[in-house]
Formats: sequence, structure tokens, C-alpha cells
Amino acid sequence: MALSSKGTALITGASSGIGAVYADRLARQGYDLILVARSQAKLNALARHLSDQTGRTVEVVAADLKEKADVRRVEDILRNDASITLLVNNAGVGAVMPLLGSPVDEMEDMITLNVTALMRLAYAVVPGFVARGAGTVINISSIVAIAPEILNGVYGGTKAFVLGLSQSMHRELSDKGVRVQAVLPGATATDFWSEAGNPVENLPPEIVMSAQDMVDAALVGLAKGEVVTIPGLHDGSQWDRHEAQRQVLSGLFGNSTAAPRYR
Repeated sequence: MALSSKGTALITGASSGIGAVYADRLARQGYDLILVARSQAKLNALARHLSDQTGRTVEVVAADLKEKADVRRVEDILRNDASITLLVNNAGVGAVMPLLGSPVDEMEDMITLNVTALMRLAYAVVPGFVARGAGTVINISSIVAIAPEILNGVYGGTKAFVLGLSQSMHRELSDKGVRVQAVLPGATATDFWSEAGNPVENLPPEIVMSAQDMVDAALVGLAKGEVVTIPGLHDGSQWDRHEAQRQVLSGLFGNSTAAPRYR
């Protein structure tokens, strides 16, 4: 007897960390999977495990999303596979070094992955979602989107882009049946930190959340209909007040004369 399905979830950066946890949780929720990451071996191992554990169909795509040709291959899948109902834009890289202490070529590579690839994949999948009247995009941002002083400034800028794009997508697409969620993790226990040059063991343990808890919280936020989910923010009303004030401010910027303080 065939298992019922919620469609197919395509997850980038899926071979480990947050992406691998999303793969596990979504398979258990009833999604078939397309897992995208650089390591064919890690993807194959995860696919076998998840298929054995859940009975879902799991495909793998080895791709480096800093490479144009690989991004285009994933775009083609998103455009042409009508079974895809969910995109998790998770692939990304970070930096903890000060802006002026970071090689500019590495910063450009970060923008290519965190911004350009994420944007192109969203562009590829959304027209099909609109045509079918349903679909979900989850974009993994970061708390540095709203607190860019914490880490490297280019990294913060890329994650601010992800948040802003997600909010704009929500406004444009919510009446077309397309759900958009931006997830803003804080410090999460993944390889992100060691790859960025500061192992997670160096951080105060009281600020570090497990990848499992982070994803579980984010999926609860998705089920509640949140556009922005911040798993580590215990008082959600603080974000609600921030957003309400931002909406008020957004209506006050346009005037034909400069403010008196500038005269």
C-alpha cells in the first residue's frame, strides 16, 4: 500500500546540521525528499537512513550552490518537478572574523551562496506554486539579520537580505496560496561555527541551541502561520512590538520636504 504524501520537499544544505534535521522531520511528516548538498557520500548515507526509517522516497542531488552550473541544475528541478510542495533554502556559510580581517573573495563567495543562490532557487520554485495555488518556502536567515553587529558584517548583511526577501515574498504571495517563513536561529550546535573559524565549544553553552530543538521549534512556528520565527526569543510579543513599530515607521518616510532637523 502506497504511503500518503504531502508532496516533495527540496532541502539545500541537507547533508548535515540543520538541513539534515529538516530532512528527518519532514520525512516523518509525510514528505518525499530531494536532498541537495556538496557531498555525494553524505547525501547517499542520509538518504538510505531516512528511506529505511520512514519509507519515503529520497532522491539526492550533489551540487555546490556557489557554482552557477550547479545552481541552474537545481533550478531546473524546482521548475519542472510539480510534486515539489516545499523548498527549504538552508544552504549557507558564515563568518565570525571582523569585516576588515576577512578576505574579500571569501565574502563574495558568501554572498553568492547566501544571497544569489537562495534568491534564484526561490524564483525558480514560486511560479509553479502560484500556478498550483499552493506551496511553501522556508528561508533560513539568522538573528544577525536584526543584530548585524554580533558577527561579520557581510554575513549579517546576507541574512538581512534573506529576512527582507522573505517578508516581501509573504506580502506578495500570501493571497496566492504560497506560504513563506523566515527562520532566525541564534547560535546553533552545528559545523557552522568550526567552518567559520570559531568552534561552538568556545561559546557559552547557555546560548547554544541544538539543531534538533531549533528545527522542531521552527516547524511549530510554521504550523502556527508565523512569517518570522525566532526559536531563541522566549517572549514573542517583543518581536510583535518590533514589527508593529516597523510598520508604523514604514508609513512615515515619504515626505516632499526634508525633516526640520535637516534644515
